[in-house]
Amino acid sequence: MVQTPDKPVTKLPPSTHEFAEIIHRLEAGGSMLPDTPENLMQIIGIYKAYAVPMDFYWRDLLYIAERVFLNPLAFFKYFLPKEYLERHNHYAGDDADLRIWRGEATAHPELLAFMEKGETFKMPKLLHHLFHDRINMEFAEACMRAMLWHRHMYAPVNQFDAYLDSEEYKANANRAIKAYFQGNPVMLGLYKLFPDMFLEQCRQMSYYANLGLFWEVMAPVFFEMSDIYDEGGFKGVPDAMNFLVNGIFAIAGRPIYHHVYIRGECYEIVPKSKGFTWLYEAALPYVEAVFYRTAPFRGTKSYNAQVGQVPDKQEDFHYGILYADVFPVGTAGIPPTLLMQDMLHFLPAYLVEYYKKHCRGEEDMLIQLGISFQRSMYNVTSAVIQALRTALLYPLDDQNPKHLQANREFFEAQLNRFCRPEYGMRDAARLRQIQRQDYR
Repeated sequence: MVQTPDKPVTKLPPSTHEFAEIIHRLEAGGSMLPDTPENLMQIIGIYKAYAVPMDFYWRDLLYIAERVFLNPLAFFKYFLPKEYLERHNHYAGDDADLRIWRGEATAHPELLAFMEKGETFKMPKLLHHLFHDRINMEFAEACMRAMLWHRHMYAPVNQFDAYLDSEEYKANANRAIKAYFQGNPVMLGLYKLFPDMFLEQCRQMSYYANLGLFWEVMAPVFFEMSDIYDEGGFKGVPDAMNFLVNGIFAIAGRPIYHHVYIRGECYEIVPKSKGFTWLYEAALPYVEAVFYRTAPFRGTKSYNAQVGQVPDKQEDFHYGILYADVFPVGTAGIPPTLLMQDMLHFLPAYLVEYYKKHCRGEEDMLIQLGISFQRSMYNVTSAVIQALRTALLYPLDDQNPKHLQANREFFEAQLNRFCRPEYGMRDAARLRQIQRQDYR
């Protein structure tokens, strides 16, 4: 049963928007996802299943950005060294800067157990890798590349992107590149011939660091939400959304930077002193690039650009998880599918039982957890929308009708993104489907 108030609590007349019910729910402090016990169970279960591989993603992203850097033969970049598995999360453990999760600061025990045995049995790490019995870091890299490709969408608010094109950044990168290839005349010669190519690779490494620092926060947030749910602490979907909203404001100022360590020396390519922050330089670009935009998925559906099936303008790309079909193909090269495969290993027991009871058996579980993931990301997006409203507009209980109208126009503008008919965006958006409990 939907528990969220379905009538507006404001002094405004009812909205006439196509998604008026959702507008009223947002105005009442709710989420785009209906407040039902089933939805709460699904999203928290998925947060837990996502947090474990995410604990690997952020560690490996930082390892690649800080240590692998511009290695042209980075065959072992997914072989995370012990140093990074034991690296302390800044938001978990006794020595955390801001403790969000009550658990340990080092890699999660379930992650370590999976890395040792995988789906098969204990064997050398290289064999696990070759048999693809491992965490799919390709998903994390696809998210990073989406952020890199769409990197100018938040200009001029996002100062991180502008800095990557600055002379200061180029000078910092130049020092690191020359130090990294010191004693290698071939690579130094190539750098002299193709400086922009190496600089663009360096920018990509900066985005590895950006996403790694972003997910370093999100993993303990999701772990803590799972623990709170297990203790009976969340009463509904709005509680879970508000936990995220409060977390966004608590972490908003966390610095985003990129340091490279070469022969024991630290090179600050993006220094902490530049003042780039978690909310504006990492979280908002991530949501925009990964939830909304990304790019047409390869391998499952053919798009014909000549008949207008692919947008002319990059800002019209809407192929993110909020719009995606969840294909149960299990094929490499499709980012959501790779994530679904990763999450499958770490589902809590209650979610496995739910899928067995309500779906078409274990073979259907992969697509079902993908749909649950879609619900959970609509809830995360709702938290971002409410956080933006809090930061930019007015309280929900404001008594000024003009302020309430401004809030409503903001909410309607956000939902208008799911109503656009161009390039099939309206049909692709899953907002309408997640309102139904039988969307499976």
